[in-house]
Amino acid sequence: MNNFLLFVATASFLCFGGGVEAQSISSSPSMKFSGRIQSLATVTMTGEEMESNFLVRRARLKFQGTTINPKFTYKLELGLSNRDHGSPIPQTKNSARMILDAVVQYQMGKNTQLWFGQTKLPGNRERVISSSKLQFVDRSLLNSKYNIDRDMGVQLHHKFELGGLKGKAVVSISQGEGRNITTGNYGGFDYTGRIELLPFGSFTGKGDYFGSDLKREENPKLALGLTYDYHDKASRQRGNTGSFLSETRTLSTIFADLMFKYQGLSIMAEYAVKSSDQTPVFIVEGSGLEYFYTGTGLNIQSGYLFDNNIELALRYTSINPEDVLGKDDISMYTLGVSKYLDGHKLKVQSDFSIINEGLGDPTLMGRLQFELAF
Repeated sequence: MNNFLLFVATASFLCFGGGVEAQSISSSPSMKFSGRIQSLATVTMTGEEMESNFLVRRARLKFQGTTINPKFTYKLELGLSNRDHGSPIPQTKNSARMILDAVVQYQMGKNTQLWFGQTKLPGNRERVISSSKLQFVDRSLLNSKYNIDRDMGVQLHHKFELGGLKGKAVVSISQGEGRNITTGNYGGFDYTGRIELLPFGSFTGKGDYFGSDLKREENPKLALGLTYDYHDKASRQRGNTGSFLSETRTLSTIFADLMFKYQGLSIMAEYAVKSSDQTPVFIVEGSGLEYFYTGTGLNIQSGYLFDNNIELALRYTSINPEDVLGKDDISMYTLGVSKYLDGHKLKVQSDFSIINEGLGDPTLMGRLQFELAF
């Protein structure tokens, strides 16, 4: 880890200390503004109990552009809805967590970028895909249980080509406590590495990072991804998210994923394994049982986009918490129907799910969502 830290520090010095002065400043700053609204209606039923909920799921503003030096770009994204803010916690001084992304990107070379700031870590594919570009109303349970989410730190992105095989590698070091933390570092740092391969070449319009085959790929396209995350002395229940706990654990997470698209057909699959260096369950005097959420998860989904831009999609998700947690396995079956009026910028999505957890009655859930991006 010390060598890795030295490498990133050296790269940062070369970029910012030795290379910037040599760049010609011949461009004007630019900014692109965009926003989006997701309105969601949800109905759930377990046995004879029924609940309904209508809310603004997401309302976001995004600013992107370049500085006076075109090699420096930036992204700032703000979340305005209550769900975007999350629950108040002392580590953010109980304030609204409006900032989602605040990152500066420096183009070191033709195929290499250095990022610094708060943004998504290079974790599972479904998490990195924007919530505005999902195939279903929302992400799967695999993502909510095991993803490594956003954090503050530095990332190095590099695209490569070996014998005609295209790929991308990303490494990052982040604080480990998640987004918008204002009070110290409670544990160790979070180290993440990801590699992606594109055996059949690049997707049209970066289609490996949005749901549905909206580009109707003329030739088969496949993306393979593998991530390893080493979270030294994690202090939150899921690593970068969840409740802050009384003890720390070193967590390791592995993600393997793929995306396939061809002539309207799309398939995405992910597998996750999260483990702890010690037992993830412990007892705290005065507050009782606490635990880190460890275990495995599998998510498989597929859809077909018809010529009228209506898509039918199926998803299966299985969550298997580690036995010592004493948590029930979860299985979720989802049928989705979407109408794309202007791709992911204007769409209506609906899905119906059956959720089985333990030996109780299954939960039935129906959702309807309207999205507008501008």
